[in-house]
Amino acid sequence: MKIAVFPGSFDPITKGHVDLVNRAIPLFDKIIVAVGVNSQKKYLFSLDQRLEMLEKVFADDDTVHVGQFEGLTVNYCKAEGARYLLRGLRNASDFDYEKTISQLNHIIGDEIETVFLISKPEYSHISSTIVREIIKGKGNIEPFIPEEIQGDVNLI
Repeated sequence: MKIAVFPGSFDPITKGHVDLVNRAIPLFDKIIVAVGVNSQKKYLFSLDQRLEMLEKVFADDDTVHVGQFEGLTVNYCKAEGARYLLRGLRNASDFDYEKTISQLNHIIGDEIETVFLISKPEYSHISSTIVREIIKGKGNIEPFIPEEIQGDVNLI
């Protein structure tokens, strides 16, 4: 069984994230969208809110599962039996950063492979960081957030 983990903070999940997962579904038997928990990081949405949003967005797809982890992503992959990490690339800066991380993960993660998907142009400008700022500024988030959770996000 080909299992991939798509790790992130998903604070919040964006249309770009959803597009990457949907495009990866034909490549894997199971994709785990996994929220990485970092106690040093400050989040706009609680862990429970982020997990609930992910469950709503992927409720209709049996291939996609939602999980959470602390510590190294590769350790979570091993625990889940995943041999692949799924990552999105929006630009050259993302590539430089992700390339280094993937090489380290391959070494310490017992040869876990990272699969990169390049963002579609219509999503390449979207990041959770920018979306959080729009939410805080009470701006229109509809172009950036999946429809299933727009009401949840507007409650902040």
